[in-house]
Amino acid sequence: MLLIVLLPFLSFFIIFFFGRFFNRVGLVLMALWFIFLSWCLVIIFGYEILFHIGSVDINCGAWINVDDVILNVVFLFDELTIVMLFVVLLVSFLVHVFSVDYMHLDPYFLKFISYLSLFTFFMLLLVTAGNFFQLFLGWEGVGLASYLLINFWFTRLQANKSALKAIIVNRIGDFCLYFGILLIFFNFKTLDFYTIFSCLYLFNEQKIFFCGFEVYVLDIFCLFLFLAAMGKSAQIGLHTWLPDAMEGPTPVSALIHAATMVTAGIFLIIRCSFLFEYSPNVLIFVTCVGALTIIFSSTAGFFQFDLKKIIAYSTCSQLGYMVFACGNSQYVLALYHLFNHAFF
Repeated sequence: MLLIVLLPFLSFFIIFFFGRFFNRVGLVLMALWFIFLSWCLVIIFGYEILFHIGSVDINCGAWINVDDVILNVVFLFDELTIVMLFVVLLVSFLVHVFSVDYMHLDPYFLKFISYLSLFTFFMLLLVTAGNFFQLFLGWEGVGLASYLLINFWFTRLQANKSALKAIIVNRIGDFCLYFGILLIFFNFKTLDFYTIFSCLYLFNEQKIFFCGFEVYVLDIFCLFLFLAAMGKSAQIGLHTWLPDAMEGPTPVSALIHAATMVTAGIFLIIRCSFLFEYSPNVLIFVTCVGALTIIFSSTAGFFQFDLKKIIAYSTCSQLGYMVFACGNSQYVLALYHLFNHAFF
């Protein structure tokens, strides 16, 4: 099952470091074949998980083992993971195929293909994470790959500005995720999803002083996790990077900013749905942000003339629908719309 995650990284590693020594056509076919093979493995293992097993977690050893701090490399394959893997790999494969024709005259074509494979690997690392630390690595990795791809045509000033804007605006959300993970670790002494979710009832009434106010500790956790999702999923206030990110090549716009990377925030909310259900106050805030994003983005899209920016604002609006559904505790509906939107 780990081949699902490792094959795209192997594709990136071979093309990026050894591409000059091999035939260009062969390398492209290898990249396409590795992504397609990963998707086929998802179909095979997904059938077993969805209809027979339920979930599988693979512990590959410890990242960190110091005193009481134990962080393991855990790959979690459950129903949510399988749906996300199916979406990410199929869309990624289609975008790889599209890129072969769209970018084949570019002098840095092989580098572009390697960056697409790197992005796919980090996205798979994010959705298969069994703990917050591993999820954070994938979260930062897709941000790095996004910067590299938006800025791929680095001789264009507007592409430079858009890439910097994307990574700086996402820093806000990434800092919130980092701070939220630290708070969770400080209270739970672990970052493992199942351990945290099984202990939530013990913290249901616990309060702390935050910025001079006495608030529920679970509200603080959920608030910072949602602020992180707002940055990655381009919700109102942190949405400004997404329309400008369309300066990258069209396959980048399709892969990252319409189908996969922007859904990472929605995935985070759905993955932490057990946590959000203990925080009705934050769920109200989530609903309001989603509703405002729907109204603002769909209205802003009416006044755009660039087709790619119209698509960007449409994507913001659709992400608002997903967030709105999560705020109303309709996580299955949000996941269904995520799956649907990735293809249309």
